[in-house]
Amino acid sequence: MKRASLPVVLLALVAGCASAEPAPPPVSGGLISTLPIGTYSCEMAGDAGGLVGKPLPDYEFRVVNASAYKAGGIRGSYLLTGDYVTMTGGKLKGLKLHRLKDTYLRKVEDNGSDGEMRCVRSSRR
Repeated sequence: MKRASLPVVLLALVAGCASAEPAPPPVSGGLISTLPIGTYSCEMAGDAGGLVGKPLPDYEFRVVNASAYKAGGIRGSYLLTGDYVTMTGGKLKGLKLHRLKDTYLRKVEDNGSDGEMRCVRSSRR
């Protein structure tokens, strides 16, 4: 039995890869990513005569690792594709957020537009 030399094998592999089509993205909507770990406080905009923001403690959550969060003591999961976060499990399941900056999110309304509720990372823990 003859053995092919290493350069011949490598050349065959490179030639095969050159003609291959690029792989499609893993999911529609963009690349999968994660949010920075920390606590995200959510609020509605305030007014000039009162608070800068009206806190919404029921929506506060803490990203605990790659794709997991805790809200109200309940652990859940989220999926970040492109600039959109979808809470896929836990207390906030179904909530959709638009990431405008790494640590600044806006609620996505049913019609797809950015809503008034904003969530900002308030601490790194």
